[in-house]
Amino acid sequence: MNSPPLSLGTFLIACFVVCHYQCQAADTDNLHDTCPTDTAQKTVFINGFPCKNPGSVSASDFKSSLLNEKGDTDDIFRSSTTLVTAAEYPGLNTLSLSVARTDLEVDGLVMPHAHPRASEMLFVSTGVVIAGFFDTNNVMFRKVLREGDVFVFPRGLLHYCLNNGFEDATVFSVLNSQNPGVASIPGAAFAPHDAESMKKLKQRLISVSRLDHERLENTTFF
Repeated sequence: MNSPPLSLGTFLIACFVVCHYQCQAADTDNLHDTCPTDTAQKTVFINGFPCKNPGSVSASDFKSSLLNEKGDTDDIFRSSTTLVTAAEYPGLNTLSLSVARTDLEVDGLVMPHAHPRASEMLFVSTGVVIAGFFDTNNVMFRKVLREGDVFVFPRGLLHYCLNNGFEDATVFSVLNSQNPGVASIPGAAFAPHDAESMKKLKQRLISVSRLDHERLENTTFF
């Protein structure tokens, strides 16, 4: 039996839902072949960055060396993350992309944080790390990653990364927003100089992460 045809109203509602979902799922689509950031524009405030004059676009706009060097890991967490967005890397403008490099000393840790506007794909360049995230039911998903492994942190969920090896580790990430944003637990929950509380949270996260489980329910850290 043939299905009845869709009414115009149903079709329009379906189109609205699909368009709304697509608009919410990622940054605005590019309307040009390329749109490197015009870094000379300092007084124009828009959702993104103005484009350079197409006649002045060069190959240099699409190359960055900002992730070449190891970051400064001399802090309580023994880690460093360098996030490069369209503000520093003109060729990323309107492409819904950011890139990052994370360096971790032995027992180094990137504390739980979230990117409200992006999912993150992490690639292990050197070393052995534990990567994990927490869903909205307070379930923790974690996995040991070795050189060449990839792990995905879903958009908006708290996640972390821990060096689980005997040598320094380096990981690179790609995020699907040119301005992913960062919301961190240490920054929101502790005073800037409350080193003792941050140290306790770090040790708790390390000990739980090294349990022989890939999924932990009702995990608490405070």
